[in-house]
Amino acid sequence: MCSRELTATTFTYMPVESQKRMLKLLTQDQVAALLNALPPDDRTAFLNELPLDLAMQLLSMLTPDERHVAQSLLAYPEHSVGRMMTLDFVAVHPEWSVREALDYIREHGFDRETLNVVFVVDEDGHLVDDIRVRRFLLSPLDRPVRELLDGNFTWLSPADDREKALAVFRKFDRVALPVVDDQMKIIGIITVDDMLDVAEAEATEDIQKMGGSEALDEPYTTIALHRMVKKRASWLVILFLGEMLTATALKYYEGEMEKAIVLSLFLPLVVSSGGNAGSQAATLVIRALALGEFKLREWWRIMRRELVAGLSLGVILGVIGVLRITIWSFIFPNTYGEHWMLVAATVGTALVGIVMWGSLMGSMLPLIIKKAGFDPATSSAPFIATLVDVTGLIIYFSVALLIMRGTLL
Repeated sequence: MCSRELTATTFTYMPVESQKRMLKLLTQDQVAALLNALPPDDRTAFLNELPLDLAMQLLSMLTPDERHVAQSLLAYPEHSVGRMMTLDFVAVHPEWSVREALDYIREHGFDRETLNVVFVVDEDGHLVDDIRVRRFLLSPLDRPVRELLDGNFTWLSPADDREKALAVFRKFDRVALPVVDDQMKIIGIITVDDMLDVAEAEATEDIQKMGGSEALDEPYTTIALHRMVKKRASWLVILFLGEMLTATALKYYEGEMEKAIVLSLFLPLVVSSGGNAGSQAATLVIRALALGEFKLREWWRIMRRELVAGLSLGVILGVIGVLRITIWSFIFPNTYGEHWMLVAATVGTALVGIVMWGSLMGSMLPLIIKKAGFDPATSSAPFIATLVDVTGLIIYFSVALLIMRGTLL
């Protein structure tokens, strides 16, 4: 491998910030040589990270052919398959023999993105099939390529979202997939190494959203502090305003709390249990959606499972809560007053209701958001917890009024 190719290969494995610093150290001729040597998909990914004026300046350094390729890829929507594909692939014709195909691969395959898969096209460039290269190596040399076809192939459209591409790679266990236009003509390919980067980026984005923040879009250590604060502040403000509803609900039940102040002792315990259950359910459902484990039309299955799970979890926590109050009342008499059994019944029953409600909300909200066309990860755990806090208060004091009416209330 010559120094130019080695430099281009090394450049593709460097972090974006290191790539930017490297360009500042090179002369204009060296930058032009490096950019022209980069694989089209890696070059597009790098240019996409730059300010528009700098990207246009670097585009002008490309040769006419490479500039045409770069501009055609950049014309596709961001996060689309078209932005990620490469034009470096090997295609053979079905009427060739295995010997002819191998000779062609040997002659033209040196600088191609991958040789694990060879694509078969007709005279007009329409995709016919894809064949793993080992089938060529293990077949007689005089065997026609047509006899190797099995019709077991799939493809992507350049307008497809990268999440869809990731799901197709995972479903069909491929190392490369062809990208075709409306006439089924192959225009590029996507390789599994690009999908690994997509999987990492998508997982990072979902985790950040589920933590109650906008996706940073940059590494945590390099993003400008003011941009990080801006992305985190928006959700914090929304959650803060949501928690104000909790204060409003507490004010509404202020009279009940004054009559039975013992209820306030268990308020954080009971309400937080619902938020925790909701966060668990939301996390599990969001991940199952991302993995394609169920379809939106199967929402009733998820609701049924979470109602049963919420009831079971609520009973477990409710029993623990009742035991806690009972044991303390015997060890430390008068800790919860003469009506401690009513307090235990209130806490236990409220835990069952709140945990069931939290599980139901945590499972259904991501599906509603997905149905509306948004990222379900935006129904983050803090958002679920805040929502359940407010409704949990209502459930808790409603149960207390039902059980304690005529005694403490």
